[in-house]
Amino acid sequence: MKKRRGAHTGLSTQAAERLRPRLEAFMASTDARARIGFDPVEFPHRYRDPRDVEVSALLAAALAYGRADLFRPKVHALLSRMGPSPAAFVRALDVAGARELLTGFVYRFNVGTDLAVLLMGMGRALREHGSLEALFVQGWKASGTLHGALAAFTAALRDIPMDSLREALGPERGLHHLLPSPLGPGAAKRLNLYLRWMVRGPDAVDFGIWKQVPASVLLVPLDTHIGRMALNLGLTRRTDLTWRTAEEVTASLRALDPLDPVRYDFALCHYGMSGACPAKTLPEHCARCSLLPSCKVGPRVVARATLQI
Repeated sequence: MKKRRGAHTGLSTQAAERLRPRLEAFMASTDARARIGFDPVEFPHRYRDPRDVEVSALLAAALAYGRADLFRPKVHALLSRMGPSPAAFVRALDVAGARELLTGFVYRFNVGTDLAVLLMGMGRALREHGSLEALFVQGWKASGTLHGALAAFTAALRDIPMDSLREALGPERGLHHLLPSPLGPGAAKRLNLYLRWMVRGPDAVDFGIWKQVPASVLLVPLDTHIGRMALNLGLTRRTDLTWRTAEEVTASLRALDPLDPVRYDFALCHYGMSGACPAKTLPEHCARCSLLPSCKVGPRVVARATLQI
């Protein structure tokens, strides 16, 4: 997807004031609890201990690409075999344990060696820092930016001796896709999704267990659904799924809520995921959308359908 011309630094005050009540009503009409079962956040909701939550959440977020009906069984099977405490499991995980757990594992781009790096990296972080939050905060304080913090986080997780893992499980295949390092210009959707789960809240969806990072610094987890909704609502003019676009969308959402800009993400994303706002616009969907007055596309779609009647 190519970038459209023109700078966009967020909604104007007037546009934000017009959109805010509509978006608040839209969120209020979203049954977040009912949608959790369609979201990878369902997996960390199985646990109560914060360390188990953050470990299971990172595993779920890392594998949350492609079709949900394909990645969900993979995450479920791994967590089931890891026992009642994922945190305790990764703390004790060694190469022999990784081989037992992950021999034959394949999910699209990723093989067992990739997952072993993630799990052993989390175990090392828990042993050395006490929590994944502490590891992330170390990079955040050192870099001063969210991008720098995530880059340091993934680099630290990947700092695992590889020779023994390759001997036990074979070569890695999609490690950069699972844990991108260097982070690059992409939107890092799954990492930002993980941060949203950990930092904001607590509410029906997000956990709010990371207390050292304010929700105000978070970046929207940009995917095709959020990208389309953001473009239609005028939150950005960009059409690429990059870090810069995520920053622009978040800047617009920050005009609505400076302290918690990404709280709109779940409702908007699931509206797209559910098929209520499909990539190919349908007049019957647009006509009943509560966000229609703020949409750049829907009114034209409805008007054309009305003229054809």
